Amino acid sequence: MNYEYGRVINDADSHTMETADWIYEFLDEDLRDKYGDLYKADTSGRVVSLIEKAKSRAHDPEADAAAAADPIGGDKGWLAFGAFDTSERTRILDKYGFVSQLVFTTASLAAMGRAENLRDKYALVKAANMAQQKFCDGDKRLVNVAYVPLDDADMAFAEAKRAIDAGAGAVGVAPMPCGDKSPGHPDHDAFWQMLSDRSIPFMVHIGTGTITQPKGYHNNGRERSPDIHGGGENLRFADFTSLCFAPQEFLTAMVYDGVFDRFPDLRGGVIESGAGWVPDFLRRLDYAYRAFGKTDQYLKALAMKPSDYIRRAVKFTPFPKEDVGAMIREAGPELFMFSSDFPHPEGTKDPVGLFEATMDDLNETEKDMFYRTNYYAMMNYSSQPLQAVA
Repeated sequence: MNYEYGRVINDADSHTMETADWIYEFLDEDLRDKYGDLYKADTSGRVVSLIEKAKSRAHDPEADAAAAADPIGGDKGWLAFGAFDTSERTRILDKYGFVSQLVFTTASLAAMGRAENLRDKYALVKAANMAQQKFCDGDKRLVNVAYVPLDDADMAFAEAKRAIDAGAGAVGVAPMPCGDKSPGHPDHDAFWQMLSDRSIPFMVHIGTGTITQPKGYHNNGRERSPDIHGGGENLRFADFTSLCFAPQEFLTAMVYDGVFDRFPDLRGGVIESGAGWVPDFLRRLDYAYRAFGKTDQYLKALAMKPSDYIRRAVKFTPFPKEDVGAMIREAGPELFMFSSDFPHPEGTKDPVGLFEATMDDLNETEKDMFYRTNYYAMMNYSSQPLQAVA
């Protein structure tokens, strides 16, 4: 294995850039015409043309070699090397020394949003999870993050079980109320129990449930600025500053509703929502605990202070241009993990270099926790491959 970065790395965030027919074969036949084309709304054919251009690279040795020379520093989106081809992604893992990489969907989430009813929604979820598993089955280092909406407790449990049985290594959930219920409602205990029993972490990722700037603020008398093109989130400046709100609300519910108390082995990650907010969030959790703990019976029942539950159960991925060194110095080295966000442009063309620039005064053990072992802890791996730092 060619350790391009000079160390062993686990990548806690990557994506597929799905082709138009990505989920078609996995849909029920009566749903294929309605939902089977992910880019049906793209009447210009822009996405399809990008995909065809990327596919043509395989027949051009020079273009293939050029794209493979520096995939993370090269094209992003559908043109990226390994965006939807597992064999290309394998070459990326080899090149950079990634021993494990979480894989999230991109366009399939938008298809789920088009569902006309709950039955269709879970059918789309199943199809997307099956398509993602097919991509990940091509290399054991690729870990499928199966997305499971918690709208219906029974349907969510069934799809999570099916996806895990099929090979999913993590389950993504939206940081939002589940219909009219909290994720910590007892109706969801069977779901959390299964994840805990099977050592499958939950993942909260930017996307469904993310809180962005309320639309009223957009009416400011000026033309809207363009978004960030090529990624999955289409963010603007004011949305970016709101990314931390949904994860904080979700984790607060998980602590307050006693989920982390009832399931002490449950683990999870907050992915692509930044992490500079984490030290203050932990302080505010404990401040609120002290302020309300004398009168609130549910806080009295907690075995630990809120921040201790988070430290035990949850890891976070900073953005490459955040000061991860400052976060580690302030909140501890056990909370944060590396992610590339490949092939989305938000991950930048040099995430390792940007992270390294903030960690000059950290020792090698602390850096290794960031790049490697915190990921293992989140994933509940009983044995850690490639233990020694390269």
